[in-house]
Amino acid sequence: MDPWRGKWALITGASAGIGTALARELAAGGANLVLTARRGNRLNALANELSVAHQIQAETWVADLARPEGPREIFAFTEGRHISVDLLVNNAGFGAYGEFHRAPLERFLNMVQVNVSAVVHLTHLYLPQMIARRRGDILIVASTAAFQAVPYITTYAATKVFDLHFAEGLAEEVRHYGVRVCGLCPGSTDTEFFQVAGQRNHTRRRPETAEKVARVGLEALAAGKSSVISGFGNWLGAETERFVPRRLVTRIVGSMFRPKEDLARP
Repeated sequence: MDPWRGKWALITGASAGIGTALARELAAGGANLVLTARRGNRLNALANELSVAHQIQAETWVADLARPEGPREIFAFTEGRHISVDLLVNNAGFGAYGEFHRAPLERFLNMVQVNVSAVVHLTHLYLPQMIARRRGDILIVASTAAFQAVPYITTYAATKVFDLHFAEGLAEEVRHYGVRVCGLCPGSTDTEFFQVAGQRNHTRRRPETAEKVARVGLEALAAGKSSVISGFGNWLGAETERFVPRRLVTRIVGSMFRPKEDLARP
């Protein structure tokens, strides 16, 4: 990932999964890193490993993006360190599996805060500096769930629709300033996502590795694409859905995602 050699990249949700894979890819390409997440021990271990292995600078900041103050605290940290962020990676996010009315409301509100509000907030904080410099990049991790309603992860899918449309619209807005924005849409990926969401894998396809997804996203961003779907099978599925009535797609997906304990209910 040479486009960011010697520049600073800020990655949210960097302590696991795609976030960690993105950090490794960028460090291998010579980028300096600001790593943020809730788990400070993991962040510090990753920062130490990558700074030694690749002779880069790596800073960490423990942040909980479910708190509305989280994005501004991250921004204050980079400003205090006089770090000019050339690449913002809005990766942090989580899901929750099951019937909407059975889960605590707070979990869904936190999900919207992390998956949507924090993305908007961080982007709004860092974008003006990029525009002033006439250069900069923003990668927003969405999902293939953005291409259709997904019963039983309804709120998560809705947040990812926002992320994808936000990325694509913003990409067109800012391209004449020399700023690139890309929405990365992974499908099933070998990360902690399913355990955190309490969800089994509902696809027969083998999950992609986080490393592969990270490379796809960074390569698409460097190429100036406004969005990218990782994996040919995922791309084919998303494109095929355009030719099927939306209600039918939702019913099919709902039958796939329906919790096993609910199958006996009408």
